[in-house]
Order: sequence, then structure tokens, then C-alpha cells
Amino acid sequence: MPWSFGINDCIDYNDLKRSGESVSSITIRNLDPAIKEHLRVRAAEHGHSMEAEARRILQTALSASGRRRCANLYERIQALFAPLGGVDLELPPRAVAREPPRFG
Repeated sequence: MPWSFGINDCIDYNDLKRSGESVSSITIRNLDPAIKEHLRVRAAEHGHSMEAEARRILQTALSASGRRRCANLYERIQALFAPLGGVDLELPPRAVAREPPRFG
């Protein structure tokens, strides 16, 4: 049975019990119709329901095994550019620091 949603409809999953295991639920409100349509098409291409496709997208995007979390900006930049190879930059010599201005 194909799903039909209106513009202001939401995806609502009730708490379920599977084999004694509690499954969380999520409600997504005010979803852009173009995004919902893209999700519907993507789910159909993969042979999944919209719910299963949304679950798969979230699991992939948020899985810890997908990527290593970097602690700071330096590590994130390094992780992004390290696969491209290193770059050796020639550092210019430092000049002697000038005297600070005197006020008063």
C-alpha cells in the first residue's frame, strides 16, 4: 500500500516492544515537501519503506564507525586534507619586533 502524506504531515513512530527491547520513537514535523519526496524516491530505489530509509540514513550519518570524531579544528582540518598529501611551506624569516608605542 503506497504512503500518502500532506505538506504538514509528520513521520510518527510509536514506542514499540520487540523481543523485550524498547525501541525509541521520533516525530519529524514541518518537513520540506521536496525533502520528503526525495526520501520517498530514495526509499523506493532501495526497496525500503520511508521509515526504514530514514532509519538507515540516520544510522549511517551518526554511526561511530563511519568516521572518527576530531577533538578540535586543527584535527578536523588535518583529517580532511591528510589524504591529499602533505604540503611543505617555506616559512619567511622573522623580523625583529619593533618597540611598542609610548603613550603619555
